[in-house]
Amino acid sequence: MNDDDDLTADEAERITLAVAAGRPITAGPAAGPLTTTVATESGPTERVTKRFILWLILLNFGSAMAFLVPLTYSLALRIQELAPGHEEILGYATGIAQTVFILSSPLIGIWSDRTRSRLGRRKPFILGGIVIGMIGLAIIGISPNVPVMILGWTIGMLGWANVGSTVLFIQADQLPDSQRGKVSALTGVAAQIAAILGIGVVYAVVNVSQFLVFVLPGVVGTILALFFVFFGKDPDSRQMDLPSDRISIKKVFGAFVFDPRKHPDFGWNWLGRFIFFVGLYFNTAFGTFFYSQRLGLPISEIAGLVAIIGILGIVAAVVGAIGGGFLSDKLGRRKLFVGIGAGLFAAGAIVEATAYTVPTLIVGAVLMNLALAAFGAVDQAIVMAILPERAEAGRYMAVVQFAQKIPSAFAPILAAGIITIGAAEGVKNYTLLYLVGGAFALIGAALIIFKVKSVR
Repeated sequence: MNDDDDLTADEAERITLAVAAGRPITAGPAAGPLTTTVATESGPTERVTKRFILWLILLNFGSAMAFLVPLTYSLALRIQELAPGHEEILGYATGIAQTVFILSSPLIGIWSDRTRSRLGRRKPFILGGIVIGMIGLAIIGISPNVPVMILGWTIGMLGWANVGSTVLFIQADQLPDSQRGKVSALTGVAAQIAAILGIGVVYAVVNVSQFLVFVLPGVVGTILALFFVFFGKDPDSRQMDLPSDRISIKKVFGAFVFDPRKHPDFGWNWLGRFIFFVGLYFNTAFGTFFYSQRLGLPISEIAGLVAIIGILGIVAAVVGAIGGGFLSDKLGRRKLFVGIGAGLFAAGAIVEATAYTVPTLIVGAVLMNLALAAFGAVDQAIVMAILPERAEAGRYMAVVQFAQKIPSAFAPILAAGIITIGAAEGVKNYTLLYLVGGAFALIGAALIIFKVKSVR
């Protein structure tokens, strides 16, 4: 590969700005893990091109917009209309949808690893996820009651979250260690930008149509994801040397587990990641309601504020993700940045817990965006270096997602209980919730730093 295939910090910034502007971008091949690009147990050694990275960013941007906008704003608005005063429903809806996704993701990973098609292994799941996801979003938009809304979100989450999963599968297939931090950083920043821009998009139509509030981000996500499907290369997998064992019930259930004694680094990283994300979801599950209570504003007026805070947080996310990802690649040090990320997250949680004004809320949000971006990019690079079986990258990346998705399923439900502790006259205890979330983030990072041995 030549020097043109490497990314400088300036080039990475231009990529991020291109994503933010929604410009179409192109990519190259995504090869399976058993092709000649996999030269070592730790994964591929051949560097991927800028074109490949750009298409991957665009795919992640589109899928993130489709399912993060409902999580961060639209579902709260719909619940306020269907069941005013019952914000705990958001926790139940999120928990149920995440549980369904968690139960299905190992099958998707195993199936994707073994898929033989002219389109390759990953594209069929991008297409299927788009169709399922759009059906779910449409159901939410026309839902007459809470149960139908929850059903719609479960379907929508199942579809779009699986589109997002293919991004991880492709990264595990293709990225050498020297680029994992960079690319993880860029795709992570793309997801954060997508969520903020998506809120701005739905805010423009919030008084026009509830159907558009949910469907419009999905349409944008579909268009961006289809660029990868039509122009990105996912090699014909019909002749690939892929796992050949049949997908049985035993195989599917076996995919849910791994032996931490045989793969201790993978096990400790999984547990640390799990605990960190419990803290994260404590501190993000009720963001819209939190801002509404702290600032004394109705839910319908929060979207603009959330978008403003999010836009300001994008700068922090870019610094955290690109800074952490690029520096960790350059220095060959991953765990240092895990610790820095967790420390900043805890600091942001303390600020948010005590904030009652827009400036202090912004400071807390900026710190947490900075921290989350740094932690996410670097820990994802760690995961790709310690996969137990690289030939089954889809399966093990699905297992890794458990560490994030399981907390997203039950943490909001636990959070719904925590905010009622000491609550009086309808004022929820968000102070306690944010402090607990910060503590969990520190504990999770400590496990990764002190227990994962094969990564610096």
